[in-house]
Amino acid sequence: MTRRALITGITGQDGSYLAEFLLDKGYEVVGMVRRSSTVNYERIAHLMDSVQFHSGDLLDQLSMVEALQEHRPDEVYNLAAQSFVQTSFGQPVLTGETTGLGVTRLLDAVRLVDPEIRFYQASSSEMFGKVREVPQNEDTPFHPRSPYGVAKVYGHWITVNYRESYGLHASSGMLFNHESPRRGLEFVTRKISHGAAQIALGKATELRLGNLEAKRDWGFAGDYVDAMWRMLQQDEPGDYVVCTGETHTVREFCEAAFARVGLDADDHVVVDERFYRPAEVDLLVGDGSRAADRLGWRPTMSFTELVETMVDADLALLEGRLDRLA
Repeated sequence: MTRRALITGITGQDGSYLAEFLLDKGYEVVGMVRRSSTVNYERIAHLMDSVQFHSGDLLDQLSMVEALQEHRPDEVYNLAAQSFVQTSFGQPVLTGETTGLGVTRLLDAVRLVDPEIRFYQASSSEMFGKVREVPQNEDTPFHPRSPYGVAKVYGHWITVNYRESYGLHASSGMLFNHESPRRGLEFVTRKISHGAAQIALGKATELRLGNLEAKRDWGFAGDYVDAMWRMLQQDEPGDYVVCTGETHTVREFCEAAFARVGLDADDHVVVDERFYRPAEVDLLVGDGSRAADRLGWRPTMSFTELVETMVDADLALLEGRLDRLA
């Protein structure tokens, strides 16, 4: 019997890769999208004939109940959120409503419509914030440093609560930074890859960034959706750190990106204090032992390969050689 999955946030980076992944496995895929006159389907344009769409919003519980009743999915992947950390400082209430309480609304819809639905919650390494230990694992205490991180902590714990209170097969993926050519331009990694490509092509002369010494554990988003799926195939639900186990500075990302186009990052990158966060997260690096041992999951793309893939895609995009985001 064909399995059916519902994905919130299907138009985003992770949603697009997950939709591709599930379609390749023979799933029927339903994407929940907010009704808007300007919905951006760029990342899934090549999937439009293969995916069903349902209008819904994490701010409106009835729309989620109706989506579950109409499509009767076997699995729900909650990837929708206000996901840009910097924006969360300016819009903390909206971030809390969407990224935090939106999880509760969807979990409660699952509980009411069909408690047998398997549920995946997209948690985040930003929950660790001001880290208590290095590397961070599933038992590391949280100390979020942004409204986004705080909302993700709420979403994580409400998922645990519904699992323990109602017996839902609800799992949480504590994903460390995962990037790709489909990353939004507001995110620092894509800002770097796109900026390096622009400068290489003579379309810009400098790239202005914030804290170059922040350290992150960066992997490829296309790898990480495999881990999401594996969590929902387990007999028992659980929480998993998904990461590479390596950490690199923003400066290192710049150096690799500019080296790809034969340039020196120091000649073009300008530190601009406007891009600093009110409360910085200095170091994130994960311990993915549980995911490796229980899920059999490991990343396939190295840091250098990731950076070069992103730069190459932005060069192709700017030169008009790319039909769609890779």
